[in-house]
Amino acid sequence: MSDFDNVPVGDIPDDAVILDVREDYEWVAGHADGALHIPMDQLPARLDELDPDEDVYVICRTGGRSFRAAQWLTGQGYTAINVSGGMDMWLEAGKPLVSDNGLKPMVL
Repeated sequence: MSDFDNVPVGDIPDDAVILDVREDYEWVAGHADGALHIPMDQLPARLDELDPDEDVYVICRTGGRSFRAAQWLTGQGYTAINVSGGMDMWLEAGKPLVSDNGLKPMVL
């Protein structure tokens, strides 16, 4: 049992803080517009980029890395919510994607 919530993509509020913990190459290929990108292995060093008073919706490709990141963030006193199914479900739900490489956005 986890001590944080898991939510489907459709339950993410429009004004939510979305934290994408995927690797750089995944982010460049396609991500949620307005999301914050901190690869999972950089999270401890970059923790100060997150506001401990805001809910953070953590996303990766399928939900495994984001689950572990949300678990860790919760242990640090943050309110972290894991996005079930990750960017794969984001894409399937028809949510908008942007890319940083000038190509059509895609989920890697």
